[in-house]
Amino acid sequence: MKVLLAEDDRRLARLVIKMLEDEGYRLEWCEDGETALYRGIEEPFDIMILDWMLPKKDGIAVCRELREEGYNGAILMLTARNQVDDLVLGFESGADDYLAKPFEFKELFARLAALGRRRTFQYEESWMEIGDLRLDIQRHVLKRKDETIQLTPKEFQLLELFARHKNQVLTREVILQHVWGAESDVTMNTLEAFIKLLRKKLDPSGKKKYIQTVRGIGYQMVRD
Repeated sequence: MKVLLAEDDRRLARLVIKMLEDEGYRLEWCEDGETALYRGIEEPFDIMILDWMLPKKDGIAVCRELREEGYNGAILMLTARNQVDDLVLGFESGADDYLAKPFEFKELFARLAALGRRRTFQYEESWMEIGDLRLDIQRHVLKRKDETIQLTPKEFQLLELFARHKNQVLTREVILQHVWGAESDVTMNTLEAFIKLLRKKLDPSGKKKYIQTVRGIGYQMVRD
């Protein structure tokens, strides 16, 4: 899983990064809330670990704004606050779980594993709505009412990525990495061709713009 760690305590951050990377996680680290918000909107992380007391923008504000922007990944809040009212505030802002400081690394691993299982279960067991379309993640089926729309495996991966991150602008590089892999030699022209084919299948009439081009950056699936 790909994890963004937003923590301004450099000593703690380095320890977390080392421990999680040893466990197979892919980590990106930032030290303030504004950067965490920007990165969370720009790229689809599986889990974000947010310290409550971040500089520039605190974790609560980052969490709330990420959810408003359509971020669908898991959020774990790190906090020295453990009063009920504080925890309620964290959950109301969109956090999935919290971990009180100081913490044991085995507890951090357990929380992250649970969040990963929870998000996977959520995606695999539910339909995802895309306008008048329904996407079944488990069965790899896309339907419009009773009509089944045939998708190739790559088209399905593309659509699933967009559906999971509605209203987020995904760069071309991010899309290529998540669908074809970092080592792939697939070109931008190939990606554009797949997007064009997928658009036609989503709406043959061309009236609905499910996937929009963001000039100079990438693509975005707009909210319904």
